[in-house]
Amino acid sequence: MTGTPPASASSKTATATVEARGAAGESATAQVSVEVRPPGAPLVPELKTLSWNLWHGGSQVRGGREKQLTFLLERDIDVVGLQESSGTSAKELGEALGWDYYQAGADLGVISRYPITSRGPLPSESGLPASNVRIRIDDRRGSEVALWNVHLGYTPYGPYDACFGRYSVDRLMAREAQSGRTPQIQDVVRAMAVDLESAERTPVLLMGDFNAPSHLDWTPAARRCGYDSVAWPTSVVPEQAGLRDSFRVAHPDPVAEPGVTWSPVYPTFTGGLRARLPQGRARAAGPHRLHPLQGRARGGELGGGGRGRADRDPEPQGQRLDLRPRGGADGVHPLPLSDR
Repeated sequence: MTGTPPASASSKTATATVEARGAAGESATAQVSVEVRPPGAPLVPELKTLSWNLWHGGSQVRGGREKQLTFLLERDIDVVGLQESSGTSAKELGEALGWDYYQAGADLGVISRYPITSRGPLPSESGLPASNVRIRIDDRRGSEVALWNVHLGYTPYGPYDACFGRYSVDRLMAREAQSGRTPQIQDVVRAMAVDLESAERTPVLLMGDFNAPSHLDWTPAARRCGYDSVAWPTSVVPEQAGLRDSFRVAHPDPVAEPGVTWSPVYPTFTGGLRARLPQGRARAAGPHRLHPLQGRARGGELGGGGRGRADRDPEPQGQRLDLRPRGGADGVHPLPLSDR
């Protein structure tokens, strides 16, 4: 559908009826709504983004791809950073939705409702557990968003070392380096330097499966697993580079809002110990406001040969990036992620 709305339609929602007919005469209709922006206003006032580990591309549940598409469409997501895409998920989801996409090797991918104008090197070329893209959100203004998507090393897993191993903080830090996560996040942030330098003009998002919690969750007040604080490098290093934890921007109290994402599937750790811990987050740099998408996508426990609704590992984390000028409204509007 193309066209130029009349001036009288400014700041209103235009509607149209679309009808499709098959060769046998069958037909179906759909109502299409188009928000008409006033002259000079940003075409995209906010961007709804999501980080999503697909759990081996969704192969661990029946009808995984269909459930993924339903999830995205029902929640009106704009941009998704994918992990565990199994080499095809970004392409298949992008084509099914009619979106742009970047299948960055076997693991990582990005799908976007808005055009991807540049694609960074494949992880196999850069040596980083990361991929990056630029997304054009307004052709008139040349406005773009720089997005980085990562999937860091998963073992040894720091919260298990802390909560079940009771290791000293020094040993936890040594094990973080052993896992590869510490040098990985340092290398990724160095690679982001050019984008971060221009973050005042072009917002920068860092999302992914960090396989680690945020140091902003492990505070003296929270006393996670008995620790006063733990400076987990995967969140400390981005913060030192000027990135902000989007969840903690809106929910600064880690006691009231723990930020739990792991595990959405298994309610217990090996041996029967509880294992509900933070793991995935989104970080951002720039002058723009951040609002996490309210709620989390609950999957339900794994059972019956993977027939459940749990098609993510860990729970996907979303945020709304407010792209309006600083003087614009700063309301947080609910956008539930939870399964119904």
